[in-house]
Amino acid sequence: MCEDMAFVCLVVSVVLVQVALSATLPNILFIVADDLGWNDVSYHGGDDYTTPTIDQLASEGIKLNNYYVQLLCTPTRASIMTGRYPIRYGLQHGVLGDAEPFGLNLSELVLPKKLKQFGYETHAIGKWHLGFYQWAYTPTYRG
Repeated sequence: MCEDMAFVCLVVSVVLVQVALSATLPNILFIVADDLGWNDVSYHGGDDYTTPTIDQLASEGIKLNNYYVQLLCTPTRASIMTGRYPIRYGLQHGVLGDAEPFGLNLSELVLPKKLKQFGYETHAIGKWHLGFYQWAYTPTYRG
């Protein structure tokens, strides 16, 4: 299953290298900003806004400049959490609402659970949109 999770493997590999070099787990802050344009942050040369905190985080961390979001938030989050295309789960066309009776398959290993296996504490702030209709589909129970 891990072979199909290229993105998850990439993140975990980076973490393992860091751990081997430092003997402590590095912090991971993963920011996904819907509708954020390239020049909407000042470290990319944008001058409409000043983003000093984001600029500092970018200068001290790893920037994933060649990774792109999907058209909508549910497919984007499904891809990030699993490392797979959202079409594998039928989540490629829309946004999951609160009452929809399905979500990201519960048998799917998601990034937060994998990080927990390596000793991380995980926290999420913001949108989920990967299933709400049963507690097991909510972020609290997905890692």
